[in-house]
Amino acid sequence: MLYRRHAALKKLFSPVFLLLFLALSFAVSAHASIATYPELPTGYSSIRVFDVQNRYVGRILPAQRYWVSIDRIPLFLRKALVATEDARFYEHGGIDVRGIARALVKDVVKGRLAEGGSTITQQLIKNKFLTGEKSIDRKVKEVQLAMDFEKKYTKDQILEMYFNEIYFGNGAWGIAQAARQYFDKNPEELTEAECSLLAGVPKNPGRYNPLGDLAKVSARRSTVLSRMVSVKMITPQQKRAIEAHPATVIKPGQALAYLEIVRRQLVERYGAHVVEQGGLDVIAALDVNLQKQAEQTLRDGVKKVNPKLQGALICMDLKTGDILAAVGGVDNAKGGFNRAFAAKRQPGSAIKPLIFAAALDQGYTPASLMNDTPVSYNKGNGQVWRPHNYEKKSFGEMPLRAALAHSNNVITVKLLESVGVNNFVTFAGRMGLSLRSPNDLSLALGTDEVTLDDLVSAYSPLANGGIRTEGRTIVKVFDRNRKSWTDNPTRSAPVLSPATAYVTTEMMKDVLTYGTAKGLKNFSRQRPAAGKTGTTDDYRDAWFVGYTPQLITGVWVGYDKPKPGGRGFTGGVVSAPIWEKFMRVATAGKPAADFARPEGVITVTIDPTTAQLATPECPTTKEEDFIAGTEPTVYCTKHGGEGMPPTHPKEGQPAQTEQPGVPGQPESAPSQGEPPAQDQPADDGAGQVEMLR
Repeated sequence: MLYRRHAALKKLFSPVFLLLFLALSFAVSAHASIATYPELPTGYSSIRVFDVQNRYVGRILPAQRYWVSIDRIPLFLRKALVATEDARFYEHGGIDVRGIARALVKDVVKGRLAEGGSTITQQLIKNKFLTGEKSIDRKVKEVQLAMDFEKKYTKDQILEMYFNEIYFGNGAWGIAQAARQYFDKNPEELTEAECSLLAGVPKNPGRYNPLGDLAKVSARRSTVLSRMVSVKMITPQQKRAIEAHPATVIKPGQALAYLEIVRRQLVERYGAHVVEQGGLDVIAALDVNLQKQAEQTLRDGVKKVNPKLQGALICMDLKTGDILAAVGGVDNAKGGFNRAFAAKRQPGSAIKPLIFAAALDQGYTPASLMNDTPVSYNKGNGQVWRPHNYEKKSFGEMPLRAALAHSNNVITVKLLESVGVNNFVTFAGRMGLSLRSPNDLSLALGTDEVTLDDLVSAYSPLANGGIRTEGRTIVKVFDRNRKSWTDNPTRSAPVLSPATAYVTTEMMKDVLTYGTAKGLKNFSRQRPAAGKTGTTDDYRDAWFVGYTPQLITGVWVGYDKPKPGGRGFTGGVVSAPIWEKFMRVATAGKPAADFARPEGVITVTIDPTTAQLATPECPTTKEEDFIAGTEPTVYCTKHGGEGMPPTHPKEGQPAQTEQPGVPGQPESAPSQGEPPAQDQPADDGAGQVEMLR
């Protein structure tokens, strides 16, 4: 047994002494400049972000690496590192033969070449020039370069390079980033307690960084201090004093995806230098608790459908425009590509409320009757486009209110044809949605691409009495150096008549009660809400945008690389439940108020089968909202109204006694449609059967 151990020692010692001989005989030239990054500015402090209720969210740190000169690195930190990593640093010439031998004896029992015993110089060489490969060849290069470094640079220069090159965990390379990351300081500001934590990190950055397991990090700090005592750098009393007053480590930020949005906004407003300059306190528009809820709800809801799916969610305060929560992916807590603002996808039927609102502006009413009998359009070149409803069914004549609730494709195409594509594009642009403008009726089916942010912005005037409020992510900024505030006030403007906004919203309420999002019926009974689902061709994208009088929230679900989600992958089935779960939390504690009824809206009793004023003989009647001047003035001719005198509209407001015409011809467009939610049968209260979406 002793013979075998002796043989093993001999086998392992021989290469070590060979390395030393080669290093002494064939020293190679080391190529390094003392500073490889810009000098760290003095007086830096990070950008701190707080939410709309002044709760701390996190920090925005520079991505730039900086160089710190040795005189700005605390003497205590230098001593702590030397004591821990290489106690004979100031005595050896780059390699510590005694240390290598000691480590070799310890590890020989394990039957492998010792990796311990590396000097600070060797560690620097390994990190700066070499890989982590465990081989004799790599070790030879390491020893050669270490000895050459010792000849070319002073000990302080080597130590300076070490502190600027070593990894301190959590993405922090070098002491400048480490001091910022963990303590929001420049290196010269570090306390002895903070230095003792950082000195223990290089041995294992993943385990011993200050944000690691508290017990392991504390034990490593005690080891550092104990080694300093053993080499008489500090006294036992100093060790106890430092351990009695541990360092306070800054915890990781919350809502990292939102912090990235704020960072981009700051750069857009102030320039790229703003992050490197720092020194700002930012009051962001987000509600950090709602942000957490949004991240969790989206992640759980999407993964429940398919783990490979992605999604996005935006919640905005309608009065202020504050983006209270914005999630750009199911794993977007780490930042990265933000699908809420950057991913352009077809909205499908979610575009329809804007078309119906434009039609109301032109004199249509919720009671206007239209027929979804098939229609053909000449595409040219002998081709014909025939838009169709879900499962290619037709349902005949129905009021526009029901057509929107059931998301009837054919009627929407005919309605857009009547409004005019160019007129609608102008209308949508006023609402905040930029669309292409060729004479293409495919816009009725949501074929143009938009972002979730675009769609939420375009819906906001419908929810907000015709006022479009720009979304904002930054409320105000405080410059700590100049001691001054810069406000980012709410920006809003009227883009739609309050009456049109209100009547459209009343129509959209039906989507949640008997339409394509009827799974939200219970929510809408407890709290007035309106919205619209969207499902694109072949079930590629599922949308739901809905709102209460206080908040508007949009949800998108789909694959990053568009592909069908399968039958049942609809806005009503996939996205609406995510919306509901989030909105129940978001609206908790808020009054369950209804949408404010503006002047210029009147309610009359009609016969829904004729869209005329109801008579005592009408078997079915309905209270319907109208923009003043568009209400019917003729009594139902189908049920005894022929002899009844017409009513008289208010002065200057012409009567609307029959639905507008449907002229014109469109160009080509692919067929799209959205199926209804499938959890319960539809019933619009007027004998209509459920439509596609």
